[in-house]
Amino acid sequence: MPLQRSIEQENPVRLARAAGFFYVLQVAFGPGMTALQKVFVASDAAQTASNLVAHESLFRLGFSGNLIAIAAYVAVTALFYALFRPVNRNISFLAACFSLIGCAVLAMSNLFYFAPLLAKQSPELVVLFLKLYAQGFNISLVFFAFYCVTIGYLIFKSGFLPRVLGVGMAVAGLGWLTFMWPSFARIISPYVMLAGIGEAALTVWLVAFGVNRERWMERAAA
Repeated sequence: MPLQRSIEQENPVRLARAAGFFYVLQVAFGPGMTALQKVFVASDAAQTASNLVAHESLFRLGFSGNLIAIAAYVAVTALFYALFRPVNRNISFLAACFSLIGCAVLAMSNLFYFAPLLAKQSPELVVLFLKLYAQGFNISLVFFAFYCVTIGYLIFKSGFLPRVLGVGMAVAGLGWLTFMWPSFARIISPYVMLAGIGEAALTVWLVAFGVNRERWMERAAA
């Protein structure tokens, strides 16, 4: 049967490891916020503009890194959709929608990241653009939060990945969800960053072990 042949041709271990690789790529090429912290001084627009000129190469590198990181996360989204579709096709599609919206918001926010390079002579505009970028970044994290929670659910129900990884992803999602209230997220930022351990654990597992191929095949054939 064509469906059976299609399932047999799938390689879930390869899908999982590819997703893990792109996850690592997304983290490695996402230095935009680091560059922003090097430049931005909330209480001093003139100093911010001066820092931008002094660290322009790093700032441009952050912009390029952001774009690569977004592209990598789109790849993660597509691979996770294929990987978790056998668990629940509709919820896997919903998760992909959350992630792609987050990626779109982040991509649009990068226009505000780049804009200060065109307005270096106006410190007030530089600060305004950077604040808009930061706000867009916070909004994207909310959509990624829903994505992590949904993926956590799919992992927990899958049977081909350890359930503890699903719990870790759900906890990570709840951590990113605090960016609905950025001021609150800043207050508890050390704990929010700890929530990212769930994503890190999943990434390491995917790269090192992939998934249980037999159980994945059973879910796909059901």
